[in-house]
Amino acid sequence: MLQQTGISRGALYHHFKNKESLFEAVLEDLEKELAGAAAKAAAGASDPAAALRAGCASFLMEAAKPEVRQIVLVDAHSVVGWQKWREIEERYGLGMIKQGLKAIAAAHEIPDRMIELYAHILLATMIEVAFLTSRSPNPPEAAREAMKTVDALLNRLLP
Repeated sequence: MLQQTGISRGALYHHFKNKESLFEAVLEDLEKELAGAAAKAAAGASDPAAALRAGCASFLMEAAKPEVRQIVLVDAHSVVGWQKWREIEERYGLGMIKQGLKAIAAAHEIPDRMIELYAHILLATMIEVAFLTSRSPNPPEAAREAMKTVDALLNRLLP
């Protein structure tokens, strides 16, 4: 890939303290892209719950891509460590889930006290389902099927 850009490995590493900081920059950019795709998918939703569902579906479809699975789901914890991954996730995935749940709570569909717990339940669900679907022989189809189960979970969590 470096050959395509015309940049040497040394020139690339010159901009980063070490390989971990390079990986962190890649992870941050990818998380930003995932959040942008989820926000775009949610933009046309009719209500906050539909927006949350659309964002979840977007994430599952994106996580079906091998590079997303490898960087976000497999390598992130071991390369940047759990704490740094969590900080990044708080800004993007978990942060967006919390925003969606806050909008749902503002519409008096769930109590405010449930936002934090529901956000963590939903994040854990989305990550595990993404792992499962990304290893399927047909990840996009598996993601569409998995979203049906996520919808069933959301139907239980949200009135």
